[in-house]
Amino acid sequence: MRLRSIVIGAAGLATALVAATLTLAPPASAATLQEVTGFGTNPSNLRMHLYVPDRLQARPGILVAVHYCTGSGPAFYSGTQFAQQADQHGFIVIYPSATRSGQCFDVYSPQALRRGGGSDPVSIMSMVSYVQQRYGTDPNRVFATGVSSGAMMTNVLLGLYPDVFKAGAAYAGVPFGCFATTDGSTWNSQCANGQITRTPQQWGDLVRNAYPGYTGARPRMQLWHGTNDETLRYPNFTEEIKQWTNLHGLSQTPTFTDTPQSGHTRTRYGGSGGQAPVEAISMQGVPHNLPVNAAEAIRFFGLNTATPPTSGPPTSAPPTSGPPTSAPPTTQPPTTPPPAGGACRVGYTVNAWNTGLTAAITITNTSTATVNGWTLSFTLPSGQTITSGWNASYSPASGQVTARNASYNGTLAPNASTGIGFQATHTGNTGRPSAFTLNGTACTVT
Repeated sequence: MRLRSIVIGAAGLATALVAATLTLAPPASAATLQEVTGFGTNPSNLRMHLYVPDRLQARPGILVAVHYCTGSGPAFYSGTQFAQQADQHGFIVIYPSATRSGQCFDVYSPQALRRGGGSDPVSIMSMVSYVQQRYGTDPNRVFATGVSSGAMMTNVLLGLYPDVFKAGAAYAGVPFGCFATTDGSTWNSQCANGQITRTPQQWGDLVRNAYPGYTGARPRMQLWHGTNDETLRYPNFTEEIKQWTNLHGLSQTPTFTDTPQSGHTRTRYGGSGGQAPVEAISMQGVPHNLPVNAAEAIRFFGLNTATPPTSGPPTSAPPTSGPPTSAPPTTQPPTTPPPAGGACRVGYTVNAWNTGLTAAITITNTSTATVNGWTLSFTLPSGQTITSGWNASYSPASGQVTARNASYNGTLAPNASTGIGFQATHTGNTGRPSAFTLNGTACTVT
């Protein structure tokens, strides 16, 4: 009955995930989800699906996207917008699938909660290593995200492999180690019901003891939770914040608080910018079946700050045999030069839902001169009003808007890019501006 309760809750989540998809049609793409077998050590018999977009960065990032109980990698692929974000920004998405009864991930066994101990985390790390070897990815851009059971696994992966994962986004999860059992059970009722509370130091020690001797940097973490979560109760959100702030040596007092949309309270710890060490979004009145804002996770990771080249990777599907024995080339292939016409280029991606949206903007200086201080001007479509933004200041909130650089991103060398963005409300029009000017000069729009 205990396992059944999360299965029932997660089954409803699948419906909510589909409902939370973008209202915009995704860009045309020939890329498809491919299953990979023989990817390496796989103690828990996970399946691996891989999404490689048509246009790939020369040194692409990797996102591990982990499904909920009763789900699968293909279901998470089709029910969320991470693959569409990969199309926009040229990174690779790994979708693991749990194959045990109930299709939940192991976030409870002693093996799963120890670095290199076995079970699902080791299988997922084999998937990451496979992609790194085959595609020559950027080791400094490896991230994880997930919902429910997948959010718990996100906490586990970042806890066990802080030297691999640079950031994570956990939607409706629990802290690392909260779900631990010692009797072989796959369900921890006390944790699920929000009855396990610890001090920040105790939560942090659970993670530190899982990888003894590690003294390096800890991954940044973005946390999402609904106040009406009936499956993994809301107190788990507070306990996650305790754990990750402690791991970063931070106070429990936020350094920044805002309301990115009605009913959402966002707190940041250790910084006020869009990539603070810990960012937490509390969703008032939202149940376990929460909407998944993929664009906000990609923004937090920084995977939206580069535009993929126009040329794509090899069109052949990944092999079903093991990874190649030869190492990837150590030299980076040449990048595609920026398009001609204009001294700047702007990429603009919209993620919309109900009456809200986020816009991720990439500004590239395509001139031969360094820009020192910039303003980006554009006209918002009718009915859109900015409620909050990151990496720039915005004024006014609607109509003809000017975004001004922050103190840390005002200098753009030739061919350099920076990513900014905002959250807005809308009255039905979720389109994007048709024109942009940077310091008064018209930009090419992609």
